[in-house]
Amino acid sequence: MSRIKICGLKRECDIDYVNEFLPDYIGFIFANTKRYVAPELAKTLKLRLDSRIKAVGVFVNEDINCVCAIANGGTIDLIQLHGDEDEEYIKTVSLRTGKQIIKAVRVKSGRQVLEAEKLPCDYLLLDTYRKEQYGGIGESFNWELIPKKLSKPFFLAGGLNCKNVLQADKTVKPYCLDISTGVEENGFKSREKIEKIIKIIRSEK
Repeated sequence: MSRIKICGLKRECDIDYVNEFLPDYIGFIFANTKRYVAPELAKTLKLRLDSRIKAVGVFVNEDINCVCAIANGGTIDLIQLHGDEDEEYIKTVSLRTGKQIIKAVRVKSGRQVLEAEKLPCDYLLLDTYRKEQYGGIGESFNWELIPKKLSKPFFLAGGLNCKNVLQADKTVKPYCLDISTGVEENGFKSREKIEKIIKIIRSEK
């Protein structure tokens, strides 16, 4: 059974929902998207978060000093780099924060994923490719592009919802299922959808 990440939390009630159903990870997005959360608010939300849930900070081509300040300020437990960050950038962030790094890949080919495995990160995150858009698309990609034997554990993102999440868990077998749009109603996190998708995933033994 894969682990579960609910990404894009930005309200106190979002935190209350996940505290009730206990996914393994949640995500705070510090990039310029509709799910952006200010670092000050994220810090307050983290204090409200159940300690059994790890908080991931999501950044897209952000200034390294900003990433490190948030990471070292107690707001997040892991760092997700969802832009075009290169090997040197990843090494620097890792050295300055001591946090585990998740490097996102917007998948176009299996070779691209294998090349990304060489980066000095702890996990990969495989997401849907769309030109000039760094995630949050709400659409899945062709999972057959994922190489069968990856040495690094990976998060699977992109259009996961109650209808396809079990198929993803069984066929792709990721380390973690990363869900955002699939647990939203009118652009906001839904308690009912979070409950439903977590129960679906965890019903699989």
